[in-house]
Amino acid sequence: MSAEDPKAVVELLSDDLFDGHTPSGHVVVIDTDRERNSASSPMELLLVALGSCTGVDVVSILKKKREDVTGYRVEVRGQRRAEHPRSYQRMELHHIVTGRNISERSVAQAIELSEQKYCSVAATLRPTAEIVSSFEIIEATV
Repeated sequence: MSAEDPKAVVELLSDDLFDGHTPSGHVVVIDTDRERNSASSPMELLLVALGSCTGVDVVSILKKKREDVTGYRVEVRGQRRAEHPRSYQRMELHHIVTGRNISERSVAQAIELSEQKYCSVAATLRPTAEIVSSFEIIEATV
């Protein structure tokens, strides 16, 4: 690794509570005490990372295809292994696209491009986790 590679720093605040400092200077609180449950856990943040990575791609691709997207949401579920380390073995993404006359073909292509070419989080996870996507289109009301 070189000095130019991004570096995150995670600091202990108290029992099982951490501050995560991102390379861009943002701070996220991380809690691994599920009883206290005062912040997201590392595994929850992994679900958010996958959803946001693919979401940015899908919306960007649909805009380039001149689709009239008025809303977008992606739901990410993760199934973890029973044994340690309890990594995700399967992750399911459900894309919900709202807009006017959105093409099913365009949405399917955008998701495929994100999964296979652009989403670096999916590419990082794919060697050990099955990633499955589905979508629905909701027609926007005028």
